[in-house]
Amino acid sequence: MWNERYSKPEYVFGTEPNDFLKEQFQRIPAGGRVLCLAEGEGRNAVFLAEQGYRVTAMDLSDVGLNKALKLAIDRDVTITTQVADLADYQFGENEWDGMVSIWAHMPTDVRQYIHTQIVPALRPNGVFILEAYTEQQLDMEAVGGPPAAQKVRFNSLKNIQNELTELEEIIGVEKQRMVSEGTGHHGLSAVVQFVGKKN
Repeated sequence: MWNERYSKPEYVFGTEPNDFLKEQFQRIPAGGRVLCLAEGEGRNAVFLAEQGYRVTAMDLSDVGLNKALKLAIDRDVTITTQVADLADYQFGENEWDGMVSIWAHMPTDVRQYIHTQIVPALRPNGVFILEAYTEQQLDMEAVGGPPAAQKVRFNSLKNIQNELTELEEIIGVEKQRMVSEGTGHHGLSAVVQFVGKKN
């Protein structure tokens, strides 16, 4: 499904970084190694590379990641890409100074698996940045987020707080905000935003 969606010439979610990431990325230790989860066409990974981070973009879609590499070349930066499935991805231990999850909506068991991997994989002072749609998105007129039939994929601040108890919560909020990211995300949206730090 994602290969088909990303096969069009245009970037589905645009080429500019997610607003929340743009506001918060400096919390990640400067010049550190960053893993972008379910990164798709690479806009967030390329932005972080432009800020001097060493970035790995992972995604299930090789088509999306090929577009990420093209965007990196166009912006004169280097990123590493990795085709992988988050359902069994090995994050490593003490590997990353930052991990970024932007609109990575997974079934409950996969989300919980991912969350068990985050703290061990972060280095001391490493930072996890997340933005996702909440189930309230189904009541909005905005474009974005899982369909109603897959509402188990929505996230919530309660899920994150319950599953990432070892991180120091710097930001944790559910809110409505305007999102404008290509044709894939736009309009007043219901989101959860989280920044957590490993001490």
